[in-house]
Amino acid sequence: MNSNGLDAFDRLIDDFQRSSSWTEFGLIALCLALAFLITRGLRTQYGSTHSVWLGPTTLGGAMFPLLCLVLVATAQAVLSHFQPVFWLRVATSILLSLAVIRFVVRVLAKTFPESTPARLFERIFSWLAWGVAVLASLGLLPGVMADLNSVHLPLGKTQVSLLTLIEGLISAGLMMIAVLWAAALFEQRVLNQVVTDLSMRKVAMNLMRTVLITVGLLVSLSIVGVDLTALSVMGGAVGVGLGFGMQKIASNYVSGFLVLIERALRIGDNVRVDGFEGQITDIKTRFTVIRASNGRESIVPNETLITQRVENLTDFDQRFSLTTTIVVDLDSDVEQVTELLLAAARAQPRVLEKPAPSVLLVDILAHGLQFTLTYYINDPVNGQGNVRSAVNMAVLAGLRAAHVSLAVPAQRLSWPIDPEAQDAGRGDWRPPVAPPAKNGAAPVDNA
Repeated sequence: MNSNGLDAFDRLIDDFQRSSSWTEFGLIALCLALAFLITRGLRTQYGSTHSVWLGPTTLGGAMFPLLCLVLVATAQAVLSHFQPVFWLRVATSILLSLAVIRFVVRVLAKTFPESTPARLFERIFSWLAWGVAVLASLGLLPGVMADLNSVHLPLGKTQVSLLTLIEGLISAGLMMIAVLWAAALFEQRVLNQVVTDLSMRKVAMNLMRTVLITVGLLVSLSIVGVDLTALSVMGGAVGVGLGFGMQKIASNYVSGFLVLIERALRIGDNVRVDGFEGQITDIKTRFTVIRASNGRESIVPNETLITQRVENLTDFDQRFSLTTTIVVDLDSDVEQVTELLLAAARAQPRVLEKPAPSVLLVDILAHGLQFTLTYYINDPVNGQGNVRSAVNMAVLAGLRAAHVSLAVPAQRLSWPIDPEAQDAGRGDWRPPVAPPAKNGAAPVDNA
């Protein structure tokens, strides 16, 4: 260990020996209690459990560690004028890391609720933040920063220190977190109240997030000291790469904005694309998600929505027709069967009154009368098979109550003709004689 590390430990031990532990512990407990009461009062007043600052519990958001940090840092600044402090300095480092970690975790959980890379980034960032807090509490952080600054990495014709590279990554990451939080706050407080159309809200959100991320990256690079004029050459190279190697991705990205801006297709519309019929549940930058009534999802590239034929069923008619076909006996009363079928459809709450259900005698078969019941619903997202099943059960119950039998197709039984009788010209026939058994037993007499 070098001399700087020994000096830091000597100062740490000296502050620990000269500090008043009970006084500092009492101040820390008082700050925690005040922060808890203030946070609980804010949650009671605003009642927000989904925000970044006020989480699902009083201690779950970023507001509690932030208030604790402010109060403890203030107590440390005041007490340090009268005596050396140790525990307040340790608490300040821990609360600073906790506040930053809580803010980052809450923003990522709100922006990417089911993202595995986001959860991995949270864990890595948490470990790094706690490591910095430990180094700062022990007084070793300045020495570690000096050692990192002495290590230089070649970057083209320039030499960049390892400390500068780490600071750049941290500042860029924190800037992106702040941008995502600002975008989510703007969407919640402004877009949700001003823009009522879901598709236009999606366009505004994507545009705003893209602009904020670009500005945030440029500001982060300028803070670190990167010359932004050197990025013009890189920007040209990226443009050429997008033009040749990423044509489909760029086309899908632009097509997604066109779909949202032109509003030919909107989230919630029922569409048919390449034989697949369902409802648009989300329009992302590269593809559109279409969910069928049976739960299956189709991922359609946005370019397909622009270049190929798409049927928007919502704009034409929001009603979906369903049918039930039955065959009853030939001697059944046609009017009675018609009334039974109509009553079964009308008894279901999801079946529309207009257009009204209809029954047609579509065919007269050799074994019965074929009826088709047609009815309409306007909420296919709630399922089509369940309402069809309910109508079918009502039809079956009505037919049984009225003693109307379903027709059974006649089955023709054919037996082989006796060749001798056929040659003799007789019209009778005899069942075939069973072959003798393999064990020598007498054959069975089928007569």
